[in-house]
Amino acid sequence: MTDRKAVWAQIVPMPGADLSALAQSYEAAGVEGVWAPQMFGAPFTTLAAVAPATQRIKLGIGIALAFVRSPLETACSAIDLDLISNGRVVLGLGSSAQSQIEGSFGSAYGKPLAHMREIVGMIRAIVARGHTGELTELAGDYHRLDLSHFRLLHKPVRGDIPIVLPAVFQKACAQAAEIADGLLGHPLWNDAWIEREVAAQIKAGLDRVGRARKDFSLNISIFTAISDDKREAIEDCRGTVAYYSQSPQYLRYFEEIGFGREASAIQAAFAQGDMAGMAAACSDEMVESIAVVGTVDEVRSRVARRAALADAITPVIPHYGLSPEKSAIYTQRIAETFYG
Repeated sequence: MTDRKAVWAQIVPMPGADLSALAQSYEAAGVEGVWAPQMFGAPFTTLAAVAPATQRIKLGIGIALAFVRSPLETACSAIDLDLISNGRVVLGLGSSAQSQIEGSFGSAYGKPLAHMREIVGMIRAIVARGHTGELTELAGDYHRLDLSHFRLLHKPVRGDIPIVLPAVFQKACAQAAEIADGLLGHPLWNDAWIEREVAAQIKAGLDRVGRARKDFSLNISIFTAISDDKREAIEDCRGTVAYYSQSPQYLRYFEEIGFGREASAIQAAFAQGDMAGMAAACSDEMVESIAVVGTVDEVRSRVARRAALADAITPVIPHYGLSPEKSAIYTQRIAETFYG
């Protein structure tokens, strides 16, 4: 563990025996919880396999794409997983990029902040009262749920499953502090953005509803590559930083942190299907501003600064384009540096 910070890990689909063994090793190492991200498939199945193999660690649905399934479907999946795990679920919900939601999934995007607020409210209502028969209809601008004949088979383990929202921009940070139990910081964030923007927006959201900072959790996700060969670590992170920078929705963010030119070139290359061009447009300075790279001592120092305002961290490897062997090496170095 880092000083006073809870540490989370990331877990992805793999053969069942391997998945159980990895989750058990995280639990033995003192990891606070595991996030199962929705990269291409849904994250619920992975965590359903982890739940009976573990006893303590929190199970983070993180992040499920909120707009691609009914709020009822999401609520039921979280309720069932909470039952299987005896109350260890943290439900992470994200909007993702408009191009992915409308293109890949064929779902409505709309106004993401308003859409997310509606979904969170409906899920909270279903978790709290879906088993009572009191709910007849939940209606908003994006969803209308006729629940007059809906019943859960069992009472939920908890009447309030914690909800965590991710964010890139300021308004999403403030909304998370206002309507959610926590914020999972985007791995594209750099130190300056957190210090200049994130802290102020969390305070604004909490103040708006009269909540205390102690009642809200900020978890910072960080691309992390630990190596005595810094040049190698930068190169290994370049493809991941470029890949995550492809959305035109994020251009304003990169402009505000000083990498608008690089992001524009990356997005232009992505539009042409030029993956090599994306990596070439991602400068060393951009990689080092976003990813934390270097020796164990250098990484510890950088992470401490980035997480100064946070309650928890989630160091993740720069997975894009890495061989399985190198991914395993970086994963092991994160474990040796931050777990236990």
